[in-house]
Amino acid sequence: MAQKQSILGRISQLTKANINALLDKAEDPQKMLDQMVRDYTNSIAEAEQAVAQTIGNLRLAEADHAEDVAAAKEWGAKAIAASNKADQLRAGGHAGEADRFDQLAKLALGKQITAENEAKAAAPMIAQQSEVVEKLKTGLVGMRTKLTELNSKRDELVARHRSAEAQAQVNDAIKSIDILDPTSELSRYEDRVRRVEAQVRGQQELTSSSLDAQFAELEADAGQLEIEARLAELKGLGQGTPTPEENA
Repeated sequence: MAQKQSILGRISQLTKANINALLDKAEDPQKMLDQMVRDYTNSIAEAEQAVAQTIGNLRLAEADHAEDVAAAKEWGAKAIAASNKADQLRAGGHAGEADRFDQLAKLALGKQITAENEAKAAAPMIAQQSEVVEKLKTGLVGMRTKLTELNSKRDELVARHRSAEAQAQVNDAIKSIDILDPTSELSRYEDRVRRVEAQVRGQQELTSSSLDAQFAELEADAGQLEIEARLAELKGLGQGTPTPEENA
């Protein structure tokens, strides 16, 4: 009976297990679920054997009880038959034979009482075993339900894990694209082009400034030439025109 109670306690403990709470404490939930599925499967197989054995023992006890009940009834009938025969013989003046059948009736009554006592003693045990069997059957149903839940949880977790891994790969690819972004190379190249363009503009501005200086110099030379020309003209005029003293 202790073995049956132990089986019942183990089944009850397994069916009451909080899967989500266990998963929250697990370092590797998927690995834990795989192990739990194996443990539950093995426990269900062991429980099924134990329940089958318990049911078998119950059926044997019920059969023995039925035999005891039938035997009690049969010995009671034999006791009645022997007692009636004794009464008939005694009424017919055969007291010796009557006593022998009375003894047979007493023997049958003793057998009846023994069978009745055995059936009576077995009845509570059978009732208790029947209750245990029903609890074990209910526990098995609960364990199978838990196993279905475990498999569902495992499948869901595996699918989520694969999805997370795929997302992680995508994220890594995106990060690598960000790190090796070709547009950043274009930006650097554009900066180089802009620097070259700025240098060209600087050179152009420098060249323009030089030309402006040259033209300014030419303009200065032209102005000086005009001054010189006018000076020469003045001198020429001065040589051909009499002075005021000469006119006097």
